[in-house]
Amino acid sequence: MPTSLLDSSHLPAGPADIRLVVTDMDGTLLDDAKRIPGGLWPMLAELRRRGVLFSPASGRQYATLHRQFAEVAEGMVFIAENGTYVVRDGVELSSDPLDPAVAAGVARTVRRLAAGGADVGAVVCGKRSAYVERTDEAFLAEVRKYYVEHRIVEDVTAVEDDVIKVALFDFGPVEHTTAPALAEFAATHQVVVTGEHWVDVMNRTANKGTALRGLQQALGITPAQTMVFGDYLNDLEMLDAAEWSFAMAGAHPEVIRRARHLAPSNNDDGVLRTVARVLGLPYDGERA
Repeated sequence: MPTSLLDSSHLPAGPADIRLVVTDMDGTLLDDAKRIPGGLWPMLAELRRRGVLFSPASGRQYATLHRQFAEVAEGMVFIAENGTYVVRDGVELSSDPLDPAVAAGVARTVRRLAAGGADVGAVVCGKRSAYVERTDEAFLAEVRKYYVEHRIVEDVTAVEDDVIKVALFDFGPVEHTTAPALAEFAATHQVVVTGEHWVDVMNRTANKGTALRGLQQALGITPAQTMVFGDYLNDLEMLDAAEWSFAMAGAHPEVIRRARHLAPSNNDDGVLRTVARVLGLPYDGERA
């Protein structure tokens, strides 16, 4: 079981040699109201001063992440779309495009589910934009939370873009409804439940962990110099890539089992409190 931060006996006597801090967004860095802790901004300035790279790793698209961190984005690495698209200063570092035929097959499966009464819609995620066919405001409101760049099209199977994943939003519990309907794709691709209502279909080689290991290799940073925070199943491989791996209090049970340590909850600024403690940084608990 992970060690709780309430027990400091496992922590180093002095600041640890951390060079890279990677955090999931929803349920991890953000609180349940989707707010970034106000204390993050001064902490980022101090991390930059110390030569520590901070990297958001999320199922959100690159454009959405870049907008959230626009004022501090220079030099920051964004691990977007669950690791399928990694970008720094507008330059692609890595990507793992999906076969267009597979993307089209997933979209057609979603159409069949919807025709059968499921309240579900597909988001075909390209490098330039996300694409949707469903036009009702309830669905689009969910899409806008994660895909600031999105377009409504007549046929998502005919978009001209490098598709890196297909995300499905189900207004019901996706783990028990939509995800099982994607079993035919699970034999050759990843079908990853990323939240209560979201599931992603990606290449089997694509995940946040693969993206993180590639980044570590490119930067010469070891797992021992890496801190990672996550809360859901799409964070598992990323936790394996860092010796300082933290599950958030309240995380999915499998995430808590997989991580080495347990951080305070996302509603208690758990990421910032943990980084401050391990790196010996000041932290005032201020929230935006």
